[in-house]
Amino acid sequence: MLCKYHWDKSNTMKKISKEKEKKIMDMIKKAGSEEYETEWDADGKIGVQKKKSEMKKGKLSRGQGARFELKVRGDLELKKWIVDKWTNNVEDGKLIKAKRKYNPFMKMLIVGTGFPDFIAFKKIGEESYDVHGVEVKINGILSKTEKEKCRWYLKNKVFSGIWIAKKGEKKGSIEYVDFKERYGKS
Repeated sequence: MLCKYHWDKSNTMKKISKEKEKKIMDMIKKAGSEEYETEWDADGKIGVQKKKSEMKKGKLSRGQGARFELKVRGDLELKKWIVDKWTNNVEDGKLIKAKRKYNPFMKMLIVGTGFPDFIAFKKIGEESYDVHGVEVKINGILSKTEKEKCRWYLKNKVFSGIWIAKKGEKKGSIEYVDFKERYGKS
């Protein structure tokens, strides 16, 4: 049986609260379990514990999202839109270059993950273009911060419109929802 005391940094014995004891015991149980993957920090303490089934779900969801993004891009290109990855983002009311993400498995930086996912434009006159931001969401639902960013883009006239690409009712179909129509102008 474990003692309900521990040594602190000044080498004095301190009593552990019931909540802390329960938390420590849960972490030890998860670390020894086949159901969880445990990462340890440099000091040998438990860092992050992730449930393996949730990790697999996340991996499948990311793959599904990436495939849907490619499908949306191909669909827009078939409709004669010029499409490119948008590598900017909005932070603190300013347009900034999106931060790059490091992939530890491939040991490389991934292109910035901007919001929205794509910029699509089409020539509509001799010297004018229709420029839209395209955010790809399988379920078509934006978070609160994403809605705020969309409003900022429209208010500052970065895009003439923002589309939310989502899966349609029919299998394999793509539905484009106009942000202004769904969430209003303000």
